[in-house]
Parts: sequence; structure tokens; C-alpha cells
Amino acid sequence: MLAALRKVFLLLALMSVPGFAGPTDGDAAPGFRLQDQNNNWHQLDDYQGQWLVLFFYPKADTPGCTTEACEFRDNIFAFEDLGAAVIGVSLDDVKSQEAFADKYSLPFPLLSDAKMNVAKAYGVLTTFRDMRVAARQTFLIDPAGKIARHYKKVDPATHSKQVLADLNELLEPSA
Repeated sequence: MLAALRKVFLLLALMSVPGFAGPTDGDAAPGFRLQDQNNNWHQLDDYQGQWLVLFFYPKADTPGCTTEACEFRDNIFAFEDLGAAVIGVSLDDVKSQEAFADKYSLPFPLLSDAKMNVAKAYGVLTTFRDMRVAARQTFLIDPAGKIARHYKKVDPATHSKQVLADLNELLEPSA
């Protein structure tokens, strides 16, 4: 029981990254150019003119990351119906991303940020058990390339639905 509580506290600590906080709502999203699980290159400019959900996760094929990725997978058609693309990013290499995507039939790009440059630019690079990882945080980027929402605290089991609700709200015409 005590070990489980320690793990919970460590994971909560990962959610608040010290140092550079990264971009905030209204800021331009930092550019990136990374390879996905199929060795295809992706850059922020590829998503100009559409909504982008950029979710960072600590480690492929771990319980929380699997839950989160599968929730996005299960809601992918709802995101597509709203004109939004979904991309996952971790520090895992391309082969690990490929195995993760194949194992869980993930229909969206999983980008490898093995050099940690994008995690640094977004302020999500952290350390867990002497290992560098991306903290579990998400950025909802608008069609103009600006941060519409930054999710610092993420519940893997409900996060996808939260982002969908916020995206629906942002797309509603203002009264």
C-alpha cells in the first residue's frame, strides 16, 4: 500500500515540471519536426489550418500511457469530425513507437522525440527515477498555430473526452 502511494505521489510530481513552463494559452506553439512510428516526418506546419491535439506521454506501453492513447484511439472519429488531428509524443525511439501503435491499433502518429528538443520547447521534459521522460501534458493547438488550451493535469482515463468537450466549446459560435 505504501509503495502504491509513493508511486501516486511521484506521478503527481511529474505533472508539475519545474523550470521552463513552456507556452501558455495564446502563445504560438513551438515548431517541431519529428519522425512517427512509420518513419514519416511530421512538422507543426503540416497541421496549419486545422486543430491539433498534441499529447505528451512518459513511456510507450505503460499502464497510464496505454489508457490515454487508447482513449484517444476510441474517440478518433469524434476528433476527425471536428477537423482535429491527434498526435502523441514521447521520448521513446521510433521502434518503440511502432510496437506501441501496432499492439493497440493506434490510428494516429506517435512521434519520437528521442533528442528531447520538442519536450524541452513545450516545457514538459522531466526526470522520473533517473530517467528523462515527457510529462503527461497536452496542448490543443488552434488552426493558426496558437495554444488554445494547455492541460497540465491529465487523467488518462477521461482526458480525451475533456479535450473533445473543450474543442466543441471552442468551435461554438460566440453569442
